[in-house]
Amino acid sequence: MTKNIYGGQAVPEGVMFQSTDHIATAIRRTTGEIEYFDMPRPKNKNLIKLKKIPFIRGIVAIFEAVVYGMKPMDFATDRYERDPKDDYKIESEKNNTSTAKVAITTAIIAILTFLFAKFVLTLVPVFIAEVFSGVITGKFGQVFLETLIKLIILLGYIYLLSLTPMVKRLFQYHGAEHKVINCYENDLELTVENVQKQSRLHYRCGSSFILFTVLVGFVIYMFVPMEPFHVRIINRILLIPVVLGLSFEVLQITNKLRSVPVLKYLGQPGLWLQYLTTKNPKDDQVDVAIHSFNHLLRSEK
Repeated sequence: MTKNIYGGQAVPEGVMFQSTDHIATAIRRTTGEIEYFDMPRPKNKNLIKLKKIPFIRGIVAIFEAVVYGMKPMDFATDRYERDPKDDYKIESEKNNTSTAKVAITTAIIAILTFLFAKFVLTLVPVFIAEVFSGVITGKFGQVFLETLIKLIILLGYIYLLSLTPMVKRLFQYHGAEHKVINCYENDLELTVENVQKQSRLHYRCGSSFILFTVLVGFVIYMFVPMEPFHVRIINRILLIPVVLGLSFEVLQITNKLRSVPVLKYLGQPGLWLQYLTTKNPKDDQVDVAIHSFNHLLRSEK
């Protein structure tokens, strides 16, 4: 029997899980109680068709993840520190605002934030590499330096974030999310004890995708012109969707090959990055993740 494929993400003091039809989130509030938020996964016929086209489907999946992840994130952020006695008053105030307008605004902000981050990670290394063009010459040398700078920026940024208490807890919930999915995919009962025995790494993780965009970009840039300098800049911008689409396909391939001897190591770089983006969770964090996943399964039924 083929198992359904589930994904998820960490949110403040909780975990969101999603299937093809549902999105469920569970968080632990300051009172200790667990609260849920669930919503049907929006269906769009045009997007469904696009998600069947290789390379294009990756870009669609990325923007869906960004947009659909905002509501659970807003729910968790809004609920966690608020006194439960104030829930009714806050909800009454929210009902007086346009839900559709808020949702559209949130989606636009999420997309623009993602694009800005991608442009920064793509273009800043180009300018830095150009500064050293007199020392490190040739296409291979310049592209290699550009990629190295990109990796340093990416890894350094994630590492510095992981030192803050808030992000460290978020990364622990990220680890709990992976452990729950691994436990489910290994056909084990979802108990805290069983889940804690699982790996906190997973081949389908978005962290792996981010790293693959750097590595895939290195290969693609070797086949396009980079002189004069403005051509290099234009190429990097125009190739962003190409890099994203191809990186998604690489992620899918490494996931399918994860049980094949030797070939399973193709996904190893992405797993290494997850040692930074995930932390081993505590039992109470795993408990929240289990509640979230079980709530998703109940929603599907």
